Amino acid sequence: MRLTAYLLSAATIALAAPTVVSAQETNAPPTDAPTTQGQAQTSTSATANGSVDAGQLPPAGQGTSNLGDIVITATRRAERLSNVPIAVSAVSSQALENSGATDIRQLTQLTPSLLVSSTGSEANASARIRGIGTVGDNPGLESSVAVFIDGVYRSRTGSGLNDIGEVDRIEVLRGPQGTLSGRNASAGTINIITKAPSYTFGGYAEGTYGNYNAVRLAGALTGPIIKDMLAFRLDGVYNKRDGFYRDVVNNTDYNNRNRFFVRGQLLFEPTSDISLRLIGDYTWRNEKCCGAVYIDTREKLDPTPGVPGDFTINPNGNRIVQVMQQLGAVFPSLGDPYNRQIANTPGRAYSNVTKDYGGSAQLDWNLGGAGLTSITAYREYKSGGAADIDYGNLDIGYRPDDGNAFRQFHTFTQELRLNGEAFDNKLNWLIGGYYSKENLVVADNLKFGTQYGAFAACRIIATINPLAALRDPTKPGCLGTTPLAALGGASGRQAVGAGLGAAAALVLPGIDRLSTVNNVGDTNSRYYQDSENYAFFTHNIFKVTDKLSITAGLRYTHERKDFRATFNNNNTICPAQQAALSPLLANPALAALQPLIGGIITLTCTGNSSSAINALTPQDKLSEGEFTGTGVISYKPTSDLLVYASYSRGYKAGGYNLDRSDLTSNVFAPPTNASASRLRFDPETVNAYEVGLKYTSRQFTFNAAAFRQEFKNFQLNTFNGTNYIVQNITSCQNSLNGADQDGSSTTGACTGKTGYGVLSQGIELEAGLFPAKDLSFALGYTLADTHFRHNLVGSDSGEALDAQLFLLPGSQLSNAPRHTVTSSMTFTPELGASGLTGLFYVDGRMTSDYNTGSDLFYEKRQDGFFLLNARIGIRGPDQHWALEFWGQNLTNTRYEQVAFNAPFQGSGSLASTIKLGTSPSNQIFTSFLAEPRTYGVTARIRF
Repeated sequence: MRLTAYLLSAATIALAAPTVVSAQETNAPPTDAPTTQGQAQTSTSATANGSVDAGQLPPAGQGTSNLGDIVITATRRAERLSNVPIAVSAVSSQALENSGATDIRQLTQLTPSLLVSSTGSEANASARIRGIGTVGDNPGLESSVAVFIDGVYRSRTGSGLNDIGEVDRIEVLRGPQGTLSGRNASAGTINIITKAPSYTFGGYAEGTYGNYNAVRLAGALTGPIIKDMLAFRLDGVYNKRDGFYRDVVNNTDYNNRNRFFVRGQLLFEPTSDISLRLIGDYTWRNEKCCGAVYIDTREKLDPTPGVPGDFTINPNGNRIVQVMQQLGAVFPSLGDPYNRQIANTPGRAYSNVTKDYGGSAQLDWNLGGAGLTSITAYREYKSGGAADIDYGNLDIGYRPDDGNAFRQFHTFTQELRLNGEAFDNKLNWLIGGYYSKENLVVADNLKFGTQYGAFAACRIIATINPLAALRDPTKPGCLGTTPLAALGGASGRQAVGAGLGAAAALVLPGIDRLSTVNNVGDTNSRYYQDSENYAFFTHNIFKVTDKLSITAGLRYTHERKDFRATFNNNNTICPAQQAALSPLLANPALAALQPLIGGIITLTCTGNSSSAINALTPQDKLSEGEFTGTGVISYKPTSDLLVYASYSRGYKAGGYNLDRSDLTSNVFAPPTNASASRLRFDPETVNAYEVGLKYTSRQFTFNAAAFRQEFKNFQLNTFNGTNYIVQNITSCQNSLNGADQDGSSTTGACTGKTGYGVLSQGIELEAGLFPAKDLSFALGYTLADTHFRHNLVGSDSGEALDAQLFLLPGSQLSNAPRHTVTSSMTFTPELGASGLTGLFYVDGRMTSDYNTGSDLFYEKRQDGFFLLNARIGIRGPDQHWALEFWGQNLTNTRYEQVAFNAPFQGSGSLASTIKLGTSPSNQIFTSFLAEPRTYGVTARIRF
């Protein structure tokens, strides 16, 4: 879609139903809140560092003030948003309540630079800021966007996709972070602060009912245990909803909701100088997530072999689809993916239990000349992995529900911060330390299905000759022995044997063995990654004058990770194939048949699925240290205007690809213990530059930022239809003459120096208008040109780019739209003199085109779209009660979250046919769709 159309549409929205970006609904903070850069406000818990404990901000919803008046703690000091010289959005509890947001995914309606999506499981969420993020399907990779809940780092973004009870505010920091808090992040931070206990007895209860039989119950109770010394709070959420996919084979729904959450807190303040906040929470989910629909099943042909640039669609259909249909597969979403009909294998478990729980203790102690903050936390997370991994009713692959497929994290973190002021309050200093220890276990039981062997054998025969009369899935090698008139009286087996000639005696037994690869694979293979991290950081603000401030921050991070794995696989056919067929690959006389022979071995041993690995115990370790930091110059020429310029360097640790496919460069030879280092990927670093301004008046706010971020060793995770590929994307300073775009993993290595491989640059604009106490408008716009450079290589050492990634050079990153416009409006008029108020709320998000796949295949492109949410209601005096009607995605916009290669179901793409001349390209593509229109009613009481 053209930018002009977007801006015209956005202007129309802003005039007709303008909307509020970020936290426009909150009371003005106390009058003693800081008004100049670097000043701190002491909270009721008397922390000298000025941090505002969750719940200490004024109660939301009793009025409206502008965005610049919001007090945030993004810099670990309580400051007005308008005085903070970094790009940050703050969303208040009232803004979240008005929008109906209950997790961080819905936050994207209010913050244009943020995008959150989930893929094969709700546990695999990925957050992106300014187009930069980490695909969440591979647990070995940490997120480029860090999530903190009440100061505690959550090691994977999926934790933020759960209902988390009543929230005080959410702060989204854009750009690399590391000098302000315990855990560093290379792209940004999402900081969630929940409601804290109160010394006034109260609470709320809320009930929601919507379409898809959605029921959500939430509530909280808070009050004193010992007056002015000890208070408690208890939050709970229950959420249940039918799914929006329908399985036409098993007559059931998928992508349902079935979860509950509980959090208990104690706030202990024995003196005005000491505050201790204890939090314990528990989350349970048991949901069938996530269904996927077919979006492209065409077979693409190159009409002029060897000459890239054109293609045709096979008029006879896709032979992979035909093979699957011959085996009984159905494609209920073919031609209309938004009918949301799917077909999964009968008897295969799909629902998984996820448990996420832990506790934390935050101590704030005013020592007089300084303030001490200590946050100690321990968390456990476990998510089941049972699944029908091929997303169809043909039994190609699965993970059984036998307890041997799960992901589990045990995480301990400790953060200490000390800060205060010196030199007559001209220097506001902060020093801190951080320690974390995490034990990650990934247990896998991925198996080939009961129909895999027949499917794989028929797939090979279909590539030899697409004539359907040859194939008989009930026979060994998918070759019938009955004479066929269509073949002149020969059987399918005889016809193929004649076509292969003398090589038939060598190749046919391999195809026969392939047809027996059924119900074998992992039974209890395990991957272990133990991480230990410590860091020291400092962040200091020096007021040169009342208007000019200089900020300097420095961090040192040390990361150590130990990897080991054990395998238990019962695929004995793979070693037999390797022994029988691998020698044929070295025979020059069989050069014409070597692609066929290689295909047989690949389909038998894909992902190194072989009993030959059972004796392996691969181990490896890495240790790395990195200095990062930031520098900011900020200037306030007037009390209403702040301008700033900054530089920061960010870092994200290296780790291990917890997918053993990378243990060797191919499947023709078994891996060894020494291969473990092949799973390692390097740390990701970024140099970021930013200039910005913030203007704030009582009735108008305007923020603008221009940024440039250069990522080196960018950690890219890609699913190629069989395995997960992890590479560090870097650019070669010498020209590769197109060798990074030739679809080969053996060409395009760099022999010279390397530089950054990903560049994110653009502008961010946020404006708010507040003409009356009960009316607010806002508009946000982000232009993010987030693209790969040319001459790409797969690591800082210059290894060739993986063949699957030939489209990356010069292209925009996946899930990184160039243009995003957000808008919102809130109108809360008084209804007569009875104390009643109304609520009229609407928000919108408009996104330009982008690709949803890490490999950028054309089939995964998503057109630009617009999302509209609204809420209307009536509220009692002082909001003691409310009745609200709401709708999400009111226009029922159809769009995809992530498209992907259907596992094992073909190979190649439209791009490989056009750019590489590959023919045929018969890969089937599937997609995780976003939610359709939902609507309902919410009733709430507060006391």
